[in-house]
Amino acid sequence: MDGEPHRTAEPVRRRIGRRGLLAAGGAVALGALGWQLAPPSLTERVELRLGIEPEVFVPDVPEGMVRVERMTSQAMGGLDLFTAVPAGHGDGAGLPVVVVLHGSSASAAQLQGFGLGRFVTAAVEAGTPPFVLVGTDDGPAGWVPSGDADPQRMLRDELPRWLEQRGYAADRRALWGWSRGGYGALRFVAAEPDWAAALALFSPALGPDDPALRDLDALADIPWGLWCGEWDPFRDGAVALAGAAPVAPDPWVGGDGGHTRAYWNAHTLEMLDELAREL
Repeated sequence: MDGEPHRTAEPVRRRIGRRGLLAAGGAVALGALGWQLAPPSLTERVELRLGIEPEVFVPDVPEGMVRVERMTSQAMGGLDLFTAVPAGHGDGAGLPVVVVLHGSSASAAQLQGFGLGRFVTAAVEAGTPPFVLVGTDDGPAGWVPSGDADPQRMLRDELPRWLEQRGYAADRRALWGWSRGGYGALRFVAAEPDWAAALALFSPALGPDDPALRDLDALADIPWGLWCGEWDPFRDGAVALAGAAPVAPDPWVGGDGGHTRAYWNAHTLEMLDELAREL
């Protein structure tokens, strides 16, 4: 994009994005799920600084159809495929897809344990258009090519076929990544700018001088949001990303929190609403 890169203000503490996370009825629904919008108390902030994890929010709702299947990938070898359909939507036939790229310490088999199947149901019950959440394993270097493993080729060439085989709307895709998965999602969108209809990055694992910040043209043409807590070790990288992008992230959410599942889970419902409404 010609000219100086767009400079963005500091992120809001709790921001509802371009479409307004929820209409009034949906806001009530999220409140009924126990989603806490208030910032942490002084005690919670002290505990965070001492490395004591706060309670992690997971919605108290049922899962729909959740599966972990073992797949054979030409690009990756064997890997797991996680799928989560919201409760009440059968096997998810015809639904669009939010693809999640996990962080370096996680795997596709752990996504159910993180409560992601429940988040899918909770989002839809709160008014988000129904969708399926899908995730796979990464490679030895995360979500970037390394040796014989090429996660980007798997995402580009193989995952859409797997989605179609399961009856999902394989051509209606959004992309979400956290930590190393956020970095991988950014790199993948740069390489394949037409693959996803929208992008959400949670605490992407990059520094303010990362070479990935030099290749952000794809962010001019895709709705994208950025979430990173004030105490996250990658916050400087997130600020640099928001400032260097040709179009500012919307939403750009900061607020109290570190590089923790407690912070990410606190924002997962709003993020899923943002992505699903772009599908």
